[in-house]
Amino acid sequence: MHNQRVTKRFQSIAPDVVLGEGTTVHEFVNMYGCKIGAYSRVGAFVEIQRDATIGDHCKISTHSFICSGVHIANRVFIGHGVMFTNDKHPRACNADGTPKGADDWTLSETFVEDDASIGSGATIMCGIRIGKGAMIGAGAVVTKDVPAGATVVGNPARVV
Repeated sequence: MHNQRVTKRFQSIAPDVVLGEGTTVHEFVNMYGCKIGAYSRVGAFVEIQRDATIGDHCKISTHSFICSGVHIANRVFIGHGVMFTNDKHPRACNADGTPKGADDWTLSETFVEDDASIGSGATIMCGIRIGKGAMIGAGAVVTKDVPAGATVVGNPARVV
């Protein structure tokens, strides 16, 4: 890490995290195995998991969750409390009652293209693409692809 704006107090940033130049990471953040581009900002109480990627000049607001398989491009705004998912069929246990492990589920990736904006409290289901410049309304539940430049709101999210 070659960044003076990362405060190590009350953070868990694993050694395998790649942080771009000028990126700011606030307190109470948990990151491991991910890559954050240059001049991005990560707010407090955010978790970013292994194999997630975030581009340059992004803002990830407080209390958001970015799980494995989420790929956020450049200049993307993520509002407060945005939740991403990565498993289309989540279960705690296998059919035989054994706890699910790393090999017992399929990762479903999500892509957020340049200049998109995701409002506070939105839930982004996995396996979709949010197009360039799209706007996701606060509290929306996004279950399918969002076209470039579109605005979607509601549950399920629909173009307005």
